[in-house]
Amino acid sequence: MSNHEIKDRFRGFLPVVIDVETAGFNQKTDALLEIAASILRMDENGDLYIHETIGFLIKPFEGANLEKAALDFTGIDPFEPGRDDVSEGEAITQMFSKVRKELKSVGCKRAILVGHNAAFDHGFLNAAIERAEIKRNPFHPFSSFDTASLAGLVFGQTVLAKACEAAAIPFSNSEAHSAKYDTEKTAELFCEMVNRWKRLGGWPCIENTPEEDMSAIFHSGQ
Repeated sequence: MSNHEIKDRFRGFLPVVIDVETAGFNQKTDALLEIAASILRMDENGDLYIHETIGFLIKPFEGANLEKAALDFTGIDPFEPGRDDVSEGEAITQMFSKVRKELKSVGCKRAILVGHNAAFDHGFLNAAIERAEIKRNPFHPFSSFDTASLAGLVFGQTVLAKACEAAAIPFSNSEAHSAKYDTEKTAELFCEMVNRWKRLGGWPCIENTPEEDMSAIFHSGQ
């Protein structure tokens, strides 16, 4: 029986990749316009992969600020006719339902947010949770994995498009700044970095690894 289980990889946490598109930089005053989440799983070899991505277009909350420069940058028109958007509360409730089901399925105790410049996404998510008065949050309230920092370490690149290029992950600038697209590219990047670390021996897929075995792995080239 394989012991390559995601619940053992991150101390019981399930990494869920999140990206948001917003109408500014202030999480308290500026509108959340899009949110997407990629749920990750682990295969029988201990490699991460994208299991499912869900995304939502969000109606600006009442009284939300809409910065023209931010809208011009993302190309999002929150008042476009026929825009299939939902409230912050509805989107987050649906997303959390998916995450909780996955937690139960894989035996993880809590989700942990993965994001490119994760503090930004985490801040907007937490502000929307507070506005919608959502009580059951499956995510760790402040810890996260930041792919910008990880990519700086692994590839010497912190911009998502440049990091993907260094990782040989196709990236379209014309499709960027959509929450669903950026989420999936961030997820691909995170999976590649975690899987690459494993291939280098940084996470042996065996239980109760003796200290001398870990020492041998990390000093085998010396």
